[in-house]
Amino acid sequence: MPKITFMGAGSTVFAKNVLGDCMMCDPLKESHIALYDIDGERLNDSKLMLDNLNESINEGRATFSTHLGVENRKEALKDADYVVNAIQVGGYKPSTVIDFEIPKKYGLGQTIADTLGIGGIFRTLRTVPVVLDFCRDMEEVCPDVMFLNYSNPMAMIAGAVQRSTAIRTVGLCHSVPHLAKDLLRCVDMHEDVQDLRWEVAGINHQAWLLEIKDGDKDLYPEIKKRAAEVTPRQVRLDMMLKLGYYMTEGDLHAAEYVPWFIKKSRPDLLDTYNIVLDEYMRRCEDQIKQWNERRDSLIGSNKIEHKRSIEYGSGIMTAMEDDKPYRIHGNVMNDGLITNLPRKACVEVPCLVDKNGISPCHVGDLPEACAAVNRTNINVQILTVDAALTGKKDIVYQAAMLDPHTAGELAIDEIVSLCDDLFEAHGDMIPAMS
Repeated sequence: MPKITFMGAGSTVFAKNVLGDCMMCDPLKESHIALYDIDGERLNDSKLMLDNLNESINEGRATFSTHLGVENRKEALKDADYVVNAIQVGGYKPSTVIDFEIPKKYGLGQTIADTLGIGGIFRTLRTVPVVLDFCRDMEEVCPDVMFLNYSNPMAMIAGAVQRSTAIRTVGLCHSVPHLAKDLLRCVDMHEDVQDLRWEVAGINHQAWLLEIKDGDKDLYPEIKKRAAEVTPRQVRLDMMLKLGYYMTEGDLHAAEYVPWFIKKSRPDLLDTYNIVLDEYMRRCEDQIKQWNERRDSLIGSNKIEHKRSIEYGSGIMTAMEDDKPYRIHGNVMNDGLITNLPRKACVEVPCLVDKNGISPCHVGDLPEACAAVNRTNINVQILTVDAALTGKKDIVYQAAMLDPHTAGELAIDEIVSLCDDLFEAHGDMIPAMS
């Protein structure tokens, strides 16, 4: 009977997706599921919801335990076969609000701020220490565990674990599975393709659709022809037309990973590309509102339904339990996988999963322009992880100075001042740095 520990189980809807999927997989139906959080009310809500879901779709075959607070963390992790991480350190308030509001005082606008940029840097600095505490506990009480990280900034959190611990881990994101189909919909080709084939590799939220075919027919020429006529203009379609390849994640993510679209000197670009600043804060507020509206139906109903999600988690666990190979795109250290990206980078590549765990696939060189864009992001990621691991504040300044969007807007002294203001505002949420 596998043991699955879910860190950040108060993320009730996401817990339903991942753990509901597990309850639909034969090797996982009788799992013991340990739920861990530091918010007792949300933890209890998730337990009630999962109890109902277990009865509704799994004949009550799974068992559950709840573990509240740091003092009970080791017990949650003890003897776990799989640990799922979905924490958000500092939450929407105060930390996410700080990540947006203080940069705005410097004229630095952001859209999502959970992956790169000044927001991604400081989200990493407050999250990595907590995740590494998890890993130290896992090294003690479940050293053979498979750690599935869903928390952002993905490349930096997964990279920190991979660089500094012995824990087997992979970073997971759902931005890859629907990428090819989404592109086809953008150019109105989705109903024409019969045998869709594709390949994706790069870094998290900036991986490249290297190939898209209908059987043996290359679809890129027709896609690009149609993309040039799409209105209003879209960030990723324009990047594809200039760089040659389409990239993962949405336009609002993509816009803040490069210096070309969000510029205080060119506010017209926001309208041209329909870029909405502060979008992540609006999404957080909407999610809070929706949770308040959905809460009673989720935790009070004994007839909860569940449809298998696109998340990789349950597929990985199933493949490791029954040794039937399963293909994912995972975030792993670049041990010669993408040959024109740095070895310290955490890259997103195809992986095969079986009882031995995660086996990443060799990709080779990316198209040079794509690799060059990735490197501008990887510079920030490597330096931010270095800062989190060493506690050196100067490295935080360097990471921010090399961030494409931040550097495109602010002078060196402004960047240092902004970082200092963010350190002060976050206070104890970020361990003291020298």
